[in-house]
Amino acid sequence: QVTLVESGGGKVQVGGSLRLSCVVSGYTDSVAAMAWFRQAPGKEREFVSGISYHGGYTDYAPSVKGRFIVSRDNAKYTAYLQMNSLKLEDTAVYYCAYVATVGKYWGQGTQVTVSS
Repeated sequence: QVTLVESGGGKVQVGGSLRLSCVVSGYTDSVAAMAWFRQAPGKEREFVSGISYHGGYTDYAPSVKGRFIVSRDNAKYTAYLQMNSLKLEDTAVYYCAYVATVGKYWGQGTQVTVSS
């Protein structure tokens, strides 16, 4: 059983920054990618960013490219999402995903609210 716990969400003003963390516990493998998704009220869950196991490959949604930075520390079983220059439209529940060979696992989500 894989468990993911996100943290770091909160309320921030436009232009501010937040850093999300996602800690993985339970089953882990040496090739699992990790990703961040978000879901705003009334909208479908959307991809935000992803990172390969060794961090050599990263991907970003066009809406966050240049503002968000994804990283991971495998020794700590943790992935991070540094969010800078936050916009009102970044308001959402952010979810971490662990893409292992045996399946994809999700965290419970952390709320990010950006206000003017």
